[in-house]
Amino acid sequence: MKKKQAGILSIDVGGSHLKADVLGEKGKSLAERIRVPTPKPCPPDLLLKMVTEMVTGLPPFDRISIGFPGVICRGKVMTAVNLGNDAWVGYPLERSLSHALGGHQAKLINDADMQGFGLIKGKGLEFVVTLGTGMGTGLFLDGELMPHMELAHHPLKKGKTYEQLLGNVAYEAAGKKKWNKRLHLALRTMNVLLSPDHIYLGGGNADYVDPDGLPENVSVGDNKAGIVGGAALWRKETKIPARAPSKKAAKKPSRKR
Repeated sequence: MKKKQAGILSIDVGGSHLKADVLGEKGKSLAERIRVPTPKPCPPDLLLKMVTEMVTGLPPFDRISIGFPGVICRGKVMTAVNLGNDAWVGYPLERSLSHALGGHQAKLINDADMQGFGLIKGKGLEFVVTLGTGMGTGLFLDGELMPHMELAHHPLKKGKTYEQLLGNVAYEAAGKKKWNKRLHLALRTMNVLLSPDHIYLGGGNADYVDPDGLPENVSVGDNKAGIVGGAALWRKETKIPARAPSKKAAKKPSRKR
């Protein structure tokens, strides 16, 4: 009997909820997704404790994917505005979660980028916008993740940033109608700025998006993509490496110009 391969533990750290699931190679869930409220604030030691408790009882895994709401650099968190920023700056979350969860190899990326992997089709220039506690963005070209941009903290209107106008606090203060009007302005601006082939809207507050009047290249995706995208981080690991050039080809002299 063929031994069942261990899955990929996918962790989605959000400003409102922490989510975890074990996925197959193509992103199919192998268990029931775990979802718990995110504490306010949520320092690193508390996050590690909660995630360790969450994964108890999940199917076996041998790789870990983590989507985190902030700027990520070489496995470390550089910003975490919605979790209590000061405690997180420079924190090696990739290494720490790997150690806490059995030493399995881990990969840490921005949460909007990971959600993007679960939404995109892999053709052309695709832009992902996540709407939740804050706002996140991810840019992809032919399925490849481009350098991360913190567009959420760039001014959009009258000195206020995208996140200040479209985050959850803004939604509750402005109401659905006004919030959607701001969103439509943001989407028009993004189309002018990037000229993407498609824009995907994700995150918990994507449920409040009014589809009337949206640009033709915009669609609302499934919020589960934040977890599903974790499988994509490991797909390149199974690709066959390119064949090395033969010794004969290596010795061939270059043509002089």
